[in-house]
Amino acid sequence: MLYVIDYGSGNLRSVQKAFERVGVHAEVGSDPRRMSDAKGLVLPGVGAFGAAMADLERRGLVEPIVERIAAGVPFLGVCLGLQLLFERSEESPGVAGLGIIRGDVRRLPDTVKVPHIGWNQADILRDCDLFDGIPDSSAFYFVHSYVVVPTRPADVLTTTEYGVTFVSGVSFENVAAFQFHPEKSSILGLRVYENFARRVYEGWEPAGAVEGDDA
Repeated sequence: MLYVIDYGSGNLRSVQKAFERVGVHAEVGSDPRRMSDAKGLVLPGVGAFGAAMADLERRGLVEPIVERIAAGVPFLGVCLGLQLLFERSEESPGVAGLGIIRGDVRRLPDTVKVPHIGWNQADILRDCDLFDGIPDSSAFYFVHSYVVVPTRPADVLTTTEYGVTFVSGVSFENVAAFQFHPEKSSILGLRVYENFARRVYEGWEPAGAVEGDDA
């Protein structure tokens, strides 16, 4: 079972629908017991870092997330779900993140339009199965004001140019996460979810080619 974690922060149905489009059932919920049975976890989200961490704490989800990642369960973070993996954010001083990936989250500089909304390229810096069948420098859809700054260069998977170069994707062991929204990124975004399903279910293949250009 693939489990999309619900902590009261946005776009859950669009993520679930994107997985349905590629032929994978994704359950949405906030039950730690169901999380413990899941073969793969997805942490999406929009909104503020501090409020999201408070909601995760209130629902008793922080410890199960950390435990399942430590157990090697494939994990995918999307947008705010990427940022929450880090240790801290300028958006919410004094609030600790999940701390799965070393580093922090910083606001985009005033030299660029904030929030960053629209299509931009993701430049792939190293091999990753989640980009199988996806050309380098493909465009994905972004909506955000903050960006992650990993401490370890080896954790950086993709970067994006938007007046400044920022980290738009990370990968660390069984964890991967993106600042862009695959579920809003047409066919190539759906392919990211296909590839994650292959990571979760060994030998899985979609029933047929995905058609259309929206999720």
